[in-house]
Amino acid sequence: MSVVAAAPSESAEPPATSPARRGSGAWRTHLAVAVVALSLATYVTSGLWFDPAGRGLTENLGDQAFFEWLLGYGVYTLGHGADPFYTWMLNAPLGVNLAANTSITVYTTLFSPLTFLAGPQVSFVTILTLNLAGSAFAWYLFLRRFLVRQTVAAALGGLFCGFAPGFISHANGHLNWTAGWVAPVVLWWVLRLREPGRWLLHGVILGVLVAVGFSIAAEGLFFTALASGVFVLVWSLAPATRAEARAAAPRVLAALGVTAVQAGLLLAYPLYMHFAGPRTFTGTGFNQYHYAEDVAAYLEYPNRSVAGWLGLGSKLAPNPTEETSFFGVPLLVLVVVAVATLWRRAAPGRRATLAAICSVGVVFLVLSWGPHLRFFKEETQIKLPYEALRHLPLFDSALPARFALVVAAVLGILLALLTDRLLSEPLRTVRARAAWVVAFAVALVPLVPMPVRTSPRAPEPAFIADGIWRDYVSDNGVLTALPFATTDTADGQRWQAYTMARAGKQFRIPDGYFLGPGGPNGTGRIGAEARSTDWLFFKAAYYGTVLPLDDFDRRQARADFAYWKVEAVFLPDQITGSHSGLFRSAVETTATDLLGPPERVGGVLVWRIRPGVDPVSRANGD
Repeated sequence: MSVVAAAPSESAEPPATSPARRGSGAWRTHLAVAVVALSLATYVTSGLWFDPAGRGLTENLGDQAFFEWLLGYGVYTLGHGADPFYTWMLNAPLGVNLAANTSITVYTTLFSPLTFLAGPQVSFVTILTLNLAGSAFAWYLFLRRFLVRQTVAAALGGLFCGFAPGFISHANGHLNWTAGWVAPVVLWWVLRLREPGRWLLHGVILGVLVAVGFSIAAEGLFFTALASGVFVLVWSLAPATRAEARAAAPRVLAALGVTAVQAGLLLAYPLYMHFAGPRTFTGTGFNQYHYAEDVAAYLEYPNRSVAGWLGLGSKLAPNPTEETSFFGVPLLVLVVVAVATLWRRAAPGRRATLAAICSVGVVFLVLSWGPHLRFFKEETQIKLPYEALRHLPLFDSALPARFALVVAAVLGILLALLTDRLLSEPLRTVRARAAWVVAFAVALVPLVPMPVRTSPRAPEPAFIADGIWRDYVSDNGVLTALPFATTDTADGQRWQAYTMARAGKQFRIPDGYFLGPGGPNGTGRIGAEARSTDWLFFKAAYYGTVLPLDDFDRRQARADFAYWKVEAVFLPDQITGSHSGLFRSAVETTATDLLGPPERVGGVLVWRIRPGVDPVSRANGD
């Protein structure tokens, strides 16, 4: 198969396993690469490891709280036999369609013992670390198996793919997007579908992997499928590989049929819930025009890198968690040189593979620019292909900037191919060798990642940690922290996550951070539609707004509390904002004016609520 590595003097059809891969020493090499990847991943996440409970991701406490909530819900699901794809614990009384969100069900299930024993905070940083390390190691194994012969080349390409700027950026809270290992694992079995006599087995295995990938990173799985389609199409149409593709087509198509059946059986219910279940929606709650990659971003450096540490970072990303390209000019120049160098000496079959890889890169590069071309934050009126695609299923739910993550994988593959070529063909002069070393260093050293930023967050109050809350709410009753849980004020969702991880009696909360219906034209929106009372407390917390309240406000609050069936509200001594500080004193003043004097217990202020009765109007006592 011509996608397998071929040395310059070989044909395009070498054996799948080279002699260098055999022998007892191979596992030592794999172990060394795994240790390097795990060490680097631990370094990147070190700020969280120092204090998983007391520190959070500075740039994205909201998403961290959401994924911690999912991990806690995983324990609750197993302990209570709850639906993993629809929950009544959030957004009372309506609930949330988790299949339409990023539910990471495989992770929440596999890590439920750790979550139960150590808490969602520890499970979160563990998964985040293993995602980064596992991505680099999986790409290393993939490259070593299919594309290069030199271990150093595979290791360099794997480490770049696993720790590319976009994945370090997504390490700010995204357990789905840091799971970059899904792509090489799925691609591994895609390439094996053509093996004679094994199409049934490989089809079944790929179907299982598709189901796992959908559970962990559905959008990433879509990107992987799209990239596979582009690669196979270009490779199959190349004159040098056309006959090979035609001969393999029946086996591949049969295996894909098995994959579809297997994945369909495993995903029947989650797919139904995702596309047709209660409280689902079309599109996404995020603006696709905003979350598109600036063309100039490819030329800039990321903030969490050596270059960023030296003051060369950029502000072209939509936010710090979406620096999905940011490769820098030197790396892009090196990649262009790499393609030219590889193309010049490649056999026809190898050129077909190279053309297919580059085609994937170009397609995803253009897709990442979104509907309209933007250059240094200046949006032009030049329409791009995504404008025609953004209303199609799957494309309507994707954020264009994230297509650049596939470009990062393509760059990593090209770096591995170039390194393999240079090591397989020793350069004749010391000057030439030195020039290549300098080129690689100038391109890659500025991109070496720095640890993600962390900062203190409000500690779990004794009211929650010691179970005091059980004295204030019935089993499965509704309890809420003040301010109500949102993407910007996520503490209340964290407190619920920690109680779910401990099993036993639970409480539900109104609002929360999730994606649900309510956007324009049937699209999604972030969180619940605000009512008067939760908006009142949000303004107090986020803006420090303290408004004079009258009986009209109390009647409105009474109706809202009755709608949510809230039995008690509480205000911890410390509250944390996801992106900025919060005005706790304004929240306390507002709550006391609305509800009267609180009760202090377990490090919080508590107000009991009689649904339909409190708060009592003061003018006539009703």
